Amino acid sequence: MFEINTTAFQPSFFILTGLRGLVSARLWLGPLLSLMYITTVAGNCTVIHLVRTERSLQEPQYHFLSMLAGADIILSISTLLSVLKVFILGLYEIAFDSCLTQLFFIHTSSSMGSGILLAMAFDRFVAISHPLQYTTILTNSRVTKMGLAALLRGVALMTPLPILLKRLPFCKGQTLSYSYCLHPNVMKLACGRVKINILYGLVLVIFSFGIDFLLIALSYALIFQAVLNIASREGQMKALNTCLSHIFIVFIYYGPLLAITVMHRISHRSSPLAHAILGNIYLFMPPMLNPIVYSLKTKQIRAALRKSFKIQQA
Repeated sequence: MFEINTTAFQPSFFILTGLRGLVSARLWLGPLLSLMYITTVAGNCTVIHLVRTERSLQEPQYHFLSMLAGADIILSISTLLSVLKVFILGLYEIAFDSCLTQLFFIHTSSSMGSGILLAMAFDRFVAISHPLQYTTILTNSRVTKMGLAALLRGVALMTPLPILLKRLPFCKGQTLSYSYCLHPNVMKLACGRVKINILYGLVLVIFSFGIDFLLIALSYALIFQAVLNIASREGQMKALNTCLSHIFIVFIYYGPLLAITVMHRISHRSSPLAHAILGNIYLFMPPMLNPIVYSLKTKQIRAALRKSFKIQQA
């Protein structure tokens, strides 16, 4: 079934999985996923372009949005080849080292996205609670440092993942649950001393995504407290309206992430099809919806889009 490395017993490749039980769906899933990739990359590249070129978007919240768009592009590109090979070409093999590289980029970009969502929550807290000090607190230098911190944290936390997997022997087959590689999924095929991998994976969930989510929740508790102190009803609604896009993105980001984490812990009780569907939602939906949500809900971005479109038409 696979080539044996005499020192590590590593397979030469893994077998990726599409949607089990829906093999015929490949005829429409391939084009659909291709369209989703195009929409994701085009939408996020548009956000980055607008933030870089439009003066009206030269504010911290939009700089954070462009960073989130960058993380989403990295996530999409890192899975593009393997996903389209499975759903368009029907090719299910991925080389062992390519799989480890892919999972590193998936988990790193996810961690970076989580850190940027936390920075965006802090941005909304400062804008609503300390509006007069907003530009002095969130200077361009601090915004850049926060973005770099999110990136470096992701790289530092996720670098051990492929290293820890590389040391393990694999004796439980080669078939993965998704059309791309995730650390928990690959780890379940390993034998030997996997306790370190399990503990480190738990540490990652708690100290990266878990803490980020708790701090985002705390930020919004403080935001709602500040909103209640605003005298007029109109002022309260206006303040909350500036947070709606971010709140929606937080839910569509952390919802599938939490569900897929829980499902890996109770995999013996869940169906493979549910695994695959949820895994694809986790991968595709947040990066694709982020620019759409902000474009629909943010007046400044809509205005910049109209302006840019008119210039191109002219």
